[in-house]
Amino acid sequence: MHPAVAVGLVFGGCCSNVVFLELLARQFPGCGNIVTFSQFLFIAVEGFIFEANFGRKKPAIPIRYYFIMVAMFFTVSVVNNYALNLNIAMPLHMIFRSGSLIASMALGIIILKKRYSIYKYTSIALVSLGIFTCTFMSAKQVASDSSLNEEDGLQVFLWWLLGIAALTFALLMSARMGIFQEMLYKQFGKHSKEALFYNHALPLPGFLLLAPNIYHHAVLFSQSEPFQVPVIGLTLPIMWFYLLMNVVTQYVCIRGVFILTTECTSLTVTLVVTLRKFVSLIFSILYFRNPFTAWHWLGTTFVFVGTLMYTEVWNSLGPFLARWRKRPKEE
Repeated sequence: MHPAVAVGLVFGGCCSNVVFLELLARQFPGCGNIVTFSQFLFIAVEGFIFEANFGRKKPAIPIRYYFIMVAMFFTVSVVNNYALNLNIAMPLHMIFRSGSLIASMALGIIILKKRYSIYKYTSIALVSLGIFTCTFMSAKQVASDSSLNEEDGLQVFLWWLLGIAALTFALLMSARMGIFQEMLYKQFGKHSKEALFYNHALPLPGFLLLAPNIYHHAVLFSQSEPFQVPVIGLTLPIMWFYLLMNVVTQYVCIRGVFILTTECTSLTVTLVVTLRKFVSLIFSILYFRNPFTAWHWLGTTFVFVGTLMYTEVWNSLGPFLARWRKRPKEE
């Protein structure tokens, strides 16, 4: 599949996914577990039927490598969530997670011995700065809600340092996972659908630990107001409709990401995913009528210019403009 199609799946699926996720979270802020479980279950069942052929198809990549990848993913998720218990405010949490571009490039240089042009380094810096600016400004309200209590100053500061260390570890581990995927594909070939299946099927037993919370929110969803689905005319609780659409759009998004990992380098994938987060943030602000300040527009400019620099669109435009200038002379 052409990388442009995969990028379209990522942006289309993930940006629409944000709308349904926010609709769910606004009604039930603690519904993250049932949403995550539903997404993993849907992708695992689809992969078990169409990719694993009901378990009869042997994986092209040895299963032990998938266990390593799942362990990395599980570790990143747990550490990121636990950092919120270590005096880390939500804005700082979001800003750190938006720094994946820098971590991906740094580990690419250290592990894969890659070297990039000055335009690549500058573009990554601009994109990251744009993401930081927009995320920080959008999270100001959260910052006021999650401010620290006045406690023993030294103890609070030490817990905060531990939280910073946890976020840094999770950021580097996430980037390492991307490089691990890239190395696997070079060794065993490109198998995006297989990786998508095993990365979502293997962690499913872990959701047993969250079963009470998942069941509680399933009951709450069933008690929501009825909604008639357009076209098919089916009536179901509106929260279940939101969840269904969230799962479908998340599948489209994740499928695009895994296809992208087979066609592009880990840094390029990280750039696309980071840009997707930025577009989702902007879309959420506009759709839900959240404040969009001059700082957001500044961040948008940084991201746009950084993206153009990374894709080296200027080099592509050069020959095109040269041909366009010659046309009048030829005529």
